[in-house]
Amino acid sequence: MLRTLVVLLVVVNALFFGWTRGWLDSVVGVKASGDSEPERQARQLHPERIQILGAQAAAALQQRSCLEYAGALDNEAALQAAQAALGKVGVTNAAASTSDLPGQWVVATIKLGTKDFRDRKEETYKRLHIAFEPLTGVAADELPSLVLGRYASAGAAQAALDGFEARALKGLRVMQLQAPAKHYGLQIAEADGALQARLKAAAAKDPALAGGFKACTATTGTAAAASSAASGN
Repeated sequence: MLRTLVVLLVVVNALFFGWTRGWLDSVVGVKASGDSEPERQARQLHPERIQILGAQAAAALQQRSCLEYAGALDNEAALQAAQAALGKVGVTNAAASTSDLPGQWVVATIKLGTKDFRDRKEETYKRLHIAFEPLTGVAADELPSLVLGRYASAGAAQAALDGFEARALKGLRVMQLQAPAKHYGLQIAEADGALQARLKAAAAKDPALAGGFKACTATTGTAAAASSAASGN
């Protein structure tokens, strides 16, 4: 009897030892380690980076803002590249917009080859109360030159030139500084703090979003909100 009891105790202790090592988890259905699932903890990546946010920080992350792309999207290819980059960070509802950028023409003097020539021109314009400024943004062989007016069309610039010539002012010309173009924009009506952080990280890595994002202007923000409301109806 005593021998049987000893053998039974040895078997029970052996089973208990095996269970504490996790060898019998699948047999008894109760994990020796409880429900803490240490295998999941072992698979965590950089758990030290996890931070507990206070109420104020959590509220800031939940606050939503209208954002618009701050860089230049000069053509449809650039727009599509930016949209694809946004898709990688989970943004699929950015509103695209287009606007026409007017060209720019100026009435400018011919090249003022000497300082004396330039001084005489400036003195003439001052005497006639005609505003002028240095010409910039053109090839070096066109400089130095003075700008007497800036205009949104070639016709307006030509009319201004005709007016100057009617006042016996010579040595002037019409120059195009910028051709009419289209500007493409992207707006995100509601971006919370987490999305804003992802956008900032994407702008630092992806050339298509290198221009970054800024708060929408009053006009674009109102338009984005109206677009969002319309899409929800």
